[in-house]
Amino acid sequence: QVQLVESGGGIVQAGGSLRLSCAASGSIFVFRTMAWYRQAPGKQRELVAGISNNGSTKYAESVKDRFTISRDGPKNTGYLQMNSLKPEDTAVYYCNADLWPQGGSTWKDYWGQGTQVTVSS
Repeated sequence: QVQLVESGGGIVQAGGSLRLSCAASGSIFVFRTMAWYRQAPGKQRELVAGISNNGSTKYAESVKDRFTISRDGPKNTGYLQMNSLKPEDTAVYYCNADLWPQGGSTWKDYWGQGTQVTVSS
């Protein structure tokens, strides 16, 4: 059973920084992509950043040049470094991974439970 566990959320003032972590545990054969999504109250969940197995990354326009996604392959852990945070970044942040579980027969999509990020003005 694969699980994703996020950590690193919290309350920070505008202009501050946070680093989110996403630790994947269980029997994992290979990752295809890892991504961070966020959902603010009353809004749809949106993609924040993603990283593929070859290291290519993509970002939402609203976070480009402020957020950086990375992954530590051997540790099966992903990170989202968030700098110059703004009040509009306030949301629950979710880790997502598309991976092939050990002994599985196809790629599967997994989600973490989410971590709250609150940016005060």
